[in-house]
Order: sequence, then structure tokens, then C-alpha cells
Amino acid sequence: MSDRDLEPLLNRIADALDRLAPAPVETPELAGADAFVWHSDPEGLEPVLEVNRIDLSLLQGIAQQTEILYDNTKRFAEGLPANNALLWGSRGTGKSSLIKAVHARINEETPDALALVEIHREDIPTLPRLLHVLKDSGRRCLLFCDDLSFEVEDTTFKSLKAVLEGGIEGRPENILFYATSNRRHLMPRDMIENERSSAIHTAEAVEEKVSLSDRFGLWLGFHPVKQDTYFEIIEGYADAFGLDIDKETLRAEALEWSMTRGSRSGRVAWQFMQDLAGRLGKKLDAS
Repeated sequence: MSDRDLEPLLNRIADALDRLAPAPVETPELAGADAFVWHSDPEGLEPVLEVNRIDLSLLQGIAQQTEILYDNTKRFAEGLPANNALLWGSRGTGKSSLIKAVHARINEETPDALALVEIHREDIPTLPRLLHVLKDSGRRCLLFCDDLSFEVEDTTFKSLKAVLEGGIEGRPENILFYATSNRRHLMPRDMIENERSSAIHTAEAVEEKVSLSDRFGLWLGFHPVKQDTYFEIIEGYADAFGLDIDKETLRAEALEWSMTRGSRSGRVAWQFMQDLAGRLGKKLDAS
């Protein structure tokens, strides 16, 4: 077969390989929005023009956590050293709400200071690729993963460890990583206990599992709210959204709602407010 005969065949093979290869992800233009969601298949950043969040002033009972996270984020926005942060604790206590509210407050004070980029738990294996995409974007990015945790057979935590601190390149200077989790060490307690009881080198096995959380310079704990704090959250919402209901009735209905749910938290308070506003024929619009 001559070279002339081979050329069409080789061209077809090259075209087929091009179709099989993933399309290159171009460095995005992050000036069009303040928030984005990373998708891994196909890879790309989707702008989010309306972020689902509440105002920082409405978050009650977490004043210390708010101050620490705000200060850390403010320093990062100003180009100063800052720590990755792990917000851990009880469900519905305002962990993800705080991250989104702090981001909004920073951008209110300094427009376009930070881009909030959310990566889903299942897309963590593509995190190194996302960091590469954002590295040269020309904007400081707050990378956010909600409800981050790992199960027994999950090994992706090893790649996350390297990305956060341990890799050769390290974390890009323009990217900060915030995560929320119900678990302080991002692993089930029984997973850690099993390592203690069955591993040949017990201390080494446990250290590998729990060292991921050590990559976060900030650990902020969130705990179930007391009844007085729950009422403060409810009353803050009622005032902000202009709901016409007397305080005694508001508290009685809010308490009954929390008892039917078996818990008191910021999430339960928000769900009650949606029910109350609906019954009163009001939209939850603070403007």
C-alpha cells in the first residue's frame, strides 16, 4: 500500500481519535457572574446569576463562627494569607448558609472581589482539573463543596489531601477551599474505629484517615441551637420579611413546628417561615 493510499486512512483514524478525546476546557471568563457551578461531564463552569442564600444579618446563634470566617475570607479577598476552612457539625445549623452569606457580604463591600465556585461531592475526583482551569482566570475564587464526606471504600480523599496542601504544585494562590460536613473528620466514626481494631499498624492507618481534616487550617463547629436562639432566628426572619403576627403567637407556632420536626435549627426555622409566610399570603422578600 502506497503512502497516497494510507493518507485517507490515517486521516480517518485521526478524526476518530479527536472525537473520542474530551474537548479542552478553556480558561473561563469569570467577570460575567459572582457564582458558578462546576460540571464534570462535560467539564465546564455554569454561571449562577441568582444564588440561593439569605443575608448575613439573619444568621443568629453563630456569631463567633461568622466573625472568624468573615475575617479569613476578607483577608483572602485582599490578597493576604488565609486558611482553607471546614465547617462541621449538626445538620441545618447554617454551615453552607454562612459561606454563601459571607461571600455576598464581601462582594457587597468590594464588588467582584470573589467568585464563588461550587463543586459537588461526586465531582471531587476532577478537583485537580478545576484548580488548573481557575488558576489562570485572573480572579480570586472561593471554592465551595457542600456536605463533604467519605465512606469506607472511597479513596478520593487521598487526591483531595494532595490538592489541599500536599501536592508538588500546592494550592493556587488565587483559590481558597471551603467545605461543610456533618463529620469533623469527614469519615464515619465506625470507619475510624474499625481501623483501630483491625489494622496491623493501627496508628498509621488511623492517621491516614483523619489527616484529611488537618489540611483545613480552620475548623468551625456548629451545634444544635437552644430554644432562645431558635426564637431569635424566627423573630429576625419575621421582622426582615414584614410578617404581621404578634410575638406570643409567633413563638407558640414556631415551638409547635420544631416539636413536630424533633429538632431546633436554622433550617427548621426557615421551613417554618415558609409555611407561615404562605399562610399569611406574603412572599419572603426582604427588599
